[in-house]
Amino acid sequence: MKKMNSFIFTLLISFTSFSQYDYDTSEKYPFGRSNPEAPEQIKDYEAMIGECYCKSSTRKQDGTWNEEIDLVWRWKYIMNGMAVQDETLKADGGHSGSIRQFVADSSRWYVHWFSSKTPSTKFPVWEGNKIDDKIILYKEQKAPNGTDGFFRLTFYNMSETGYEWIGEWVDKTESVVFPTWKINCVRKKE
Repeated sequence: MKKMNSFIFTLLISFTSFSQYDYDTSEKYPFGRSNPEAPEQIKDYEAMIGECYCKSSTRKQDGTWNEEIDLVWRWKYIMNGMAVQDETLKADGGHSGSIRQFVADSSRWYVHWFSSKTPSTKFPVWEGNKIDDKIILYKEQKAPNGTDGFFRLTFYNMSETGYEWIGEWVDKTESVVFPTWKINCVRKKE
């Protein structure tokens, strides 16, 4: 009887575990799938899911742009298709990523960012939404001169072939815009 109960318990756990992760990454779906139980906004990042080859450039102190760095930007659904995770694998050895969750109560995306070059005990958080054909996220940040503003991240030109991204400091009214980082991505061919 003890062996039979153990077998039934193992069988139940196997079936339960399998159904709990129907939308997780798998051999058939290496980047997972969006869960139909998730808020509809989970599909905001649908065009980015997978891998893209990208060129990244940041602005120097003198206002000119650094040479482009190659990177792979990989996106997948996590938590059984209820959230999105991305990671960048950069040719210069700096890597970063984020966890993206849509919180229905506030109707906003919250993006928790982390980096291998700047480990932290508290992750910076951006928040925002998809507006028309762009995903726009904000984090409060003062300018070097002390002016209040935001670091604004924007994904745009999102399609099956790739997307573009820009990081900009903006003042509170968004009338002053200073780009500091830009990335252009092309979908990896299978």
